[in-house]
Amino acid sequence: MLQIKTVKLNDGVEIPVYGFGTFQIPADGSTYKAVRTALELGIRHIDTAVAYFNEQEVGKAIQESGIPREEIFLTSKLWLQDYGYEPAKKGIEASLRKLGLDYIDLYLIHQPYGDVPGAWKAMEEAKGEGKIRSIGVSNMTPKIWNQFIPQFDTLPSVNQVEFNPYYQQKEIREIMAKSDVKLEAWGPLGQGNKNMLNDPVIKEIAETHNKNAGQVILRFEYQEGAIIFPKSTNTERIKSNMDIFDFALTDNEMNKMRNLDTGKGCHNPDAPGVAEFLINAFDVHAND
Repeated sequence: MLQIKTVKLNDGVEIPVYGFGTFQIPADGSTYKAVRTALELGIRHIDTAVAYFNEQEVGKAIQESGIPREEIFLTSKLWLQDYGYEPAKKGIEASLRKLGLDYIDLYLIHQPYGDVPGAWKAMEEAKGEGKIRSIGVSNMTPKIWNQFIPQFDTLPSVNQVEFNPYYQQKEIREIMAKSDVKLEAWGPLGQGNKNMLNDPVIKEIAETHNKNAGQVILRFEYQEGAIIFPKSTNTERIKSNMDIFDFALTDNEMNKMRNLDTGKGCHNPDAPGVAEFLINAFDVHAND
């Protein structure tokens, strides 16, 4: 079985560089099945969130996998409905309860708006109590980073952002590198971006290595130092996405991929009205 390597976060916690994402996989048995499949194929890093409404199935899949809990790295995320110190404390407990687990390996500020410092304080405390092993942020642009990070007592271990060959996040990566904050890539395949999957540069590199476009994209991100967790509910696609460790892109190929950057993604956290839209998007406690 494939042994996926780990990297050390700035707090000393080891995280597998390749994982499995569960965004938009419904909690109708599909999430449970997909996570069990990923674990059976050798993946040991699972990414979920309160706002994915599938923590329960993720936790059940982990518990029933037969794999020792300490061998699985689990990420979840706090939704902005629970920001502020006291609400975040309750939100963390709700996540642990839904997951049915004693601890979460990585817990993130999902959307960086509102009382982020209060939520961060609660996350720091939960880390101190052993309920969370590592804490991080998500969707932080340079502007948002400079607004909140100076208010934190401890630095995040990761910033999970949209990242793919068409949107390479150069500015925030430079800021993060100074504090050894790792980048986690959401939407590593551009959320099925057909233009990117059919890009002539990517297709040419893929043909050279006898790989498909998706594998070249994921390999590029991996070689750039991103932690990646593509998602699929299709077993063959999950296997195919993992098949990126038996080849490497040359320096020339990496530079060609870097030149594909457009500087724009599908989500702009700095856009006006985003915070208001997200806070009213849904109620994460509707079924509690």
